[in-house]
Amino acid sequence: MVKPTDLYVDPAYQRNIGEKGLRQIRRIIGGFDWTKYKPPICAYAESDGHTILKVLDGQHTAIAAASKPHVPLIPVMIVEAEDTVAQAKAFIGQSTERVGVTTLQLHQAALAAADEDAQTLELVCSRANIKVLKTTNSYTGGGNRQTIAVNQIKGMIERHGAKLAREILEVLANAERGPLTAPQIKAVELLLTAPEYADLITPDDLTIAIVDLLFTAEDEAKIFAASHKTTFWRALAVTWFRKCKKRRNSVAKAA
Repeated sequence: MVKPTDLYVDPAYQRNIGEKGLRQIRRIIGGFDWTKYKPPICAYAESDGHTILKVLDGQHTAIAAASKPHVPLIPVMIVEAEDTVAQAKAFIGQSTERVGVTTLQLHQAALAAADEDAQTLELVCSRANIKVLKTTNSYTGGGNRQTIAVNQIKGMIERHGAKLAREILEVLANAERGPLTAPQIKAVELLLTAPEYADLITPDDLTIAIVDLLFTAEDEAKIFAASHKTTFWRALAVTWFRKCKKRRNSVAKAA
């Protein structure tokens, strides 16, 4: 147990804290919770004749704790790394030789914790007859009506609500295209929400266009993206829109 204000961060090998890091520190300070706390990993070092503790991993946690007036002491884990080189190697090991927590794992954990947003996402996908997979390599068959694009779906629900998000997903699900990827979802979202597209087409006609083009749409989109210097998902949207049947009244109004 140590005072967080007594810990040192060595700029010789530690990362500079950018805006993203500052936001993370602010989140930790604002919602400090011991159940989410991970002890910083430190090593003893000498500085100006004094023994100090340098932070090898967990500097954001340490800084947040030092900024929190009601956290006088924190637990840290101490490892042996006698000089800066050894400490830097330990820092690299802590940063690279770890098992990263994937988005899918976080989503499954949120479901287990009865998180409302995670439950809403599962419900939206279920009503669109789409299965959210637990791992990136668990697709079955052709991957039809299966997806791992939880971040894209979550953002879509936040932007448009559950009902419209389900309708967007149904366009791809009914086309029996699989697996459902983030670029595909973003493309359909654009076509069904942007007025310049949504006023001219119907979800059912968009599904038909996707089926008609099959896998050639991706090839055409790649060429369009390269020639027009745009993103692949936007090029895919344009490719599908060109194929899609247009509403006569809307076309005339637009003209």
